Amino acid sequence: QVQLVVSGGGLVQAGGSLRLSCAASGRTLSTYHMGWFRQAPGKEREFVAVITKSGGSTDYADSVKGRFTNSRDSAKNTVNLQMNSLKPEDTAVYYCAAALKYHVYNYWGQGTQVTVSS
Repeated sequence: QVQLVVSGGGLVQAGGSLRLSCAASGRTLSTYHMGWFRQAPGKEREFVAVITKSGGSTDYADSVKGRFTNSRDSAKNTVNLQMNSLKPEDTAVYYCAAALKYHVYNYWGQGTQVTVSS
């Protein structure tokens, strides 16, 4: 199985930035569609962003469009989610996930907490 490790979460002031990184060991992430999801307390998990195999294209939830950027660093075998202009509503546990077939996420990393203070 693909094992994913997420890093980069933390506490930030509203309007600030954070960068999340999703890394894999022993597998090449460029062969997978890579998605990001988040779950706030008391709410269901929601889609945040995706980058297709080989970085062909990206898509974002309307709530983060224009503020978040999903990218690949093939040399480091990672995908990164750059989060700018963060809002308190972005506070959640963030997850990365891998899919061989688009929209079918078979592998999930551990969550990392992102907290945005007012």
